[in-house]
Amino acid sequence: MTEIPLWVLAVIVLIFLSGYMAFRAMLAERKLDHQFIEREGEIYMERIQEDRLRRESRKEQQGSN
Repeated sequence: MTEIPLWVLAVIVLIFLSGYMAFRAMLAERKLDHQFIEREGEIYMERIQEDRLRRESRKEQQGSN
């Protein structure tokens, strides 16, 4: 039986390590994207609420005049 050189085993291990690190980076980036989208959604909803309140206050001012 032929013996596998040590450098070949090291390359194989490093390939798997690289894949694992890429997978971890992908998960971290997905989490970061989700947080960003969530924050932008909250900002958008706040703007909608402020606009709604502004319109309601204008209606009340016009109704009292």
